[in-house]
Amino acid sequence: MSVATFDVRTDVLAVTEEAARHLQKQVASKNATAVRISVKKSGCTGYMYVLEEVNAKEADDITVALDNGISVFLAADSVGMLRGTELDYVREGINRVLKFKNPNVTSACGCGESFSIE
Repeated sequence: MSVATFDVRTDVLAVTEEAARHLQKQVASKNATAVRISVKKSGCTGYMYVLEEVNAKEADDITVALDNGISVFLAADSVGMLRGTELDYVREGINRVLKFKNPNVTSACGCGESFSIE
């Protein structure tokens, strides 16, 4: 029998270089120091991601430090839904968007605003 290890600081969220650069610009434009990611009930499928530019973390938030100096705070009650997620900044047609590649998602709505996890 083996025991799996889990380091919440590195195993919950991976951020691509493109996404890290985008977050750095967003934080600077809002005079903030970090980004906070949480999940809330919403939409036709159940949940949606919430990104906020912030200057401080909440008491139970988990910090993910990016190589470019930006901190990403993860809401403690959202960690289970975010585990294994990659955040990327991609081109979709003529637009650029932050894209959550979350292996826990079992279905998503057609517009891409909400998702469900079983």
